[in-house]
Amino acid sequence: MPRILVVDDEPSVLNVLSSILRKDDYEVVPRANGEEALAELRKQEFDLILTDIHMAPMDGIELLHRAREICPITPVVLLTGYGSVKTAVEAMKGGAFDYCTKPFKIDELLATLRRGLKYRAALLENQDLRNKLSGIPSLVAVSPVMRQICEVITRVAPTDSTVLIIGESGTGKEVVARAIHDQSLRRKKNFVPINCAAMPEPLLESEMFGHVKGAFTGAVSEKQGLFEVADGGTIFLDEIGAMPASIQAKFLRVLQDKTIRKVGGTESYPVDVRVLAATNEPLEDRIARGLFREDLYYRISVIPIRIPPLRERREDILPLVSYVLRRERPAGAPIPKLDPRVEWIFEHYSWPGNVRELENAVRHALTFMRGDTITPDVLPARIVNATGSTVPGSGSSSEPSPDEFRGRSLKAFLRQKEREYVKMVVDRMGGDKEAAAVALKISLTTLYRKLAADTD
Repeated sequence: MPRILVVDDEPSVLNVLSSILRKDDYEVVPRANGEEALAELRKQEFDLILTDIHMAPMDGIELLHRAREICPITPVVLLTGYGSVKTAVEAMKGGAFDYCTKPFKIDELLATLRRGLKYRAALLENQDLRNKLSGIPSLVAVSPVMRQICEVITRVAPTDSTVLIIGESGTGKEVVARAIHDQSLRRKKNFVPINCAAMPEPLLESEMFGHVKGAFTGAVSEKQGLFEVADGGTIFLDEIGAMPASIQAKFLRVLQDKTIRKVGGTESYPVDVRVLAATNEPLEDRIARGLFREDLYYRISVIPIRIPPLRERREDILPLVSYVLRRERPAGAPIPKLDPRVEWIFEHYSWPGNVRELENAVRHALTFMRGDTITPDVLPARIVNATGSTVPGSGSSSEPSPDEFRGRSLKAFLRQKEREYVKMVVDRMGGDKEAAAVALKISLTTLYRKLAADTD
């Protein structure tokens, strides 16, 4: 049960907030001023802090700064009147997670708190993972399968075993390869990537092994190959399945003899290179079609690592978005918030382009966003269109006619639409109420209460 510290010097507001949060299954610790709140922060850990701005003698802004010294990753949500919104926005630049204006709407307040709790959970997941794995800062690994991949990386990195990384385009195969290099004893030497599908056969052979002067038309001087450049370090052969058969034979000899021969040359040169390879298709299929050497396959797949597509590890999606936002924003610039509808879209889109597509979607949103919140209208249209008809609050072509509600209050209309939506989500989850509660971003208790209200 998440523990929330609620701070407000108005007893009536403090009581209302405490009651609302307890009904939504939060453990609440109410305090009437900043000094009492700091005393609690020194005694116990909180998942979130909700505080009013206007208090005396310590206001919410000072409490924010002092709280961040004690618990830097605990999100702070500020409560403020309309006249102090500018102050709250400035406070977000100083580390506040978000703010809500008084008088607040309960649904909006609870949605903000849930986003703050989810953000802290993602930070804790990655912090725990970094502690366990001696630090892999380039990887976001919240899902169990990515945690397992990180464990494999830490085990295989200190060795010189060849590794075959398997995954769809955009899943981050080169990121994993770089992580292996960065964790290895070769990290002070070069990491050299080669895309085997990007060059024709003669050029690829020359790039890999180099050539001597006069080896072919245009070879006016001797050229160093990338295996020489990578000597003592790591070479990464991306899309190795596209490597031509003639080069496969020469590459196999490099793996066996640890030597290279330049194009057009007669001498062999020793190289000390750790080989990592990647493919976006099963090499067994290419072997069956006679396009890839079976003996080479067994040489390069000593340690296979399969990276699942993003649609199979949805726990990583929002942490990845947070990571990309922090990476893309200038140093010191505030990190944009995500509209709850955007979170829903990100979590429910199929991401055929995987992490690469997600990164591009975030960059697109940052380019066109206005204000401090990413909303659906600044996302790529194809992503919104793919989920738009079912995005909560977006409406759909099946919306009933206004005549159906003639003479009924707005409150009654909204209550009915909420009931319809809750029932629809439960039905689409096959009756699994826990899964429905997660999809709706409400507690299981709240879901049961709404379902019970529907039967009254």
